[in-house]
Amino acid sequence: MLYDAVFHLFHREGEWSAIFLTLPIAGRNVLFPFRLPEASMKNVAVGLRVHSGWSALVALSLEEGEPVVLGRERLQLVETFNYSFRQPYHTAAKGSLEEGREFISKVKAEATRLALRAFRAVQRKLEETDYRLTHCGLLVASARPLPDLETILSAHPLIHTAEGMLFREAVSAAGRKYGLKELQVKEKGLLEQASDALGRDEDALLRRVTELGHPLGSPWSQDEKFASLAAWLALSEKREGVAAAKKGARA
Repeated sequence: MLYDAVFHLFHREGEWSAIFLTLPIAGRNVLFPFRLPEASMKNVAVGLRVHSGWSALVALSLEEGEPVVLGRERLQLVETFNYSFRQPYHTAAKGSLEEGREFISKVKAEATRLALRAFRAVQRKLEETDYRLTHCGLLVASARPLPDLETILSAHPLIHTAEGMLFREAVSAAGRKYGLKELQVKEKGLLEQASDALGRDEDALLRRVTELGHPLGSPWSQDEKFASLAAWLALSEKREGVAAAKKGARA
């Protein structure tokens, strides 16, 4: 017997979408989760603007070239969210060089693990939809290569630079482990780079990423707006004009 099947795409404000198949059974419409073949699934990028100990994360896809936000969250990159772990180089400066080196290494490993867990959680939320997590847009600073640890710990400005770099590197490492195609975008001049790559003027781009947050409500600050732009660029066909893509192998 043939049944009339109806597909439904559910999307609640600020939450994740899901696809269900409705079949009439025994006089009732029954919903079944439905998963599309991987080849027909749409790519999703996470955009990240990283801070000391946490990151803004926005998951975004493109529909006919236009960005669609699928979710946003605050990604915590330390288990214990306090000064000591959020600012590991400051903490390291209070002990011996070897103790500091070991502490910094542990914090970086923990941040990588938490970021990887977050990427897997994003994909789990997408499992019953026609989307799959494939790309990562990571905002980075225009910093020079850092000197050795002893020199860093003796100069306060270098300590702040090193902490920002640590958490960005941890997120990048997690993306490689998951298998994401990564695009690193320098935050300085982000709108100018995005304008060139996406073929839109800067004011129009800023209005567009501001509008993306309206259905979700607060918070939708500069963190989420810039993270959205990074994700948009990561999915763009012209991404190579912004920065070189990096590929990893899924763990």
